[in-house]
Amino acid sequence: MEKEQINALGDELYEALEEQKTITPFTDRNIDITIDDAYYISLRMLENRLEKNGEKVVGKKIGVTSKVVQEMLGVHRPDFGFLTHTMEYPNNGKVSIKDTMIQPRAEAEIGFKLKKDLKGPGVTEQDVLDATDYIMPCFEIVDSRINDWKIKIQDTIADNASCGVYALGEDQADPNQLDLPNLKVVVKKNGEFLSEGLGSAVQGNPLTAVAWLANTLGEYGIPFLAGEVILSGSLVPLEPVVAGDTMEMDLEGVGTCTIHFV
Repeated sequence: MEKEQINALGDELYEALEEQKTITPFTDRNIDITIDDAYYISLRMLENRLEKNGEKVVGKKIGVTSKVVQEMLGVHRPDFGFLTHTMEYPNNGKVSIKDTMIQPRAEAEIGFKLKKDLKGPGVTEQDVLDATDYIMPCFEIVDSRINDWKIKIQDTIADNASCGVYALGEDQADPNQLDLPNLKVVVKKNGEFLSEGLGSAVQGNPLTAVAWLANTLGEYGIPFLAGEVILSGSLVPLEPVVAGDTMEMDLEGVGTCTIHFV
């Protein structure tokens, strides 16, 4: 794909983000778009956010890691994207759907806070463990700029991995002291039990998912940096949310996270 076309599609996604509207999937158009093309489209979208909005990259995310989410969306490999400082909400924070989102869905995840840089290729699960300062409960609120979530992998990668906003719990834990594949999360919506899942839902082990992300981004020359937050993928099915909803998660042995929608 020519650079001019990549830039035009990245600009289109940025405008959709700013205007809170959706667009026709790129994969439904008469264009040949590869995974690499999609990544560079996402970088153009990010470039607009950094230059025009003054946003700063504070982390990275992997998504579509579990079979249940892949089946829900019809996507059969993970996606990846960037987190900026304007996307972060505090625990117990309020997200205005009207002002910031289009078609949001909540995911309960494990967030990793890094204390050392990591750059692929060749990053292992042990490297991830060694580079992690602590883990924390996290809600990611995904939000597609693509019509009706009709996405293929190229669409979601181009759209910054369908990332909307995220909230980090205040509780922290040392991952060296936990059995991450068997770490259990229980999710409630509006005070009622909604779902539960294990760390193994994320590529068998959240460390595996984070290592995959480090190695995948490393292919493009993008490192993980000390101090960044890495979102490791949803442990449960995605849940649509509307104004008035409250989502709560309890990551056993770690702590809780709550987010409100207004």
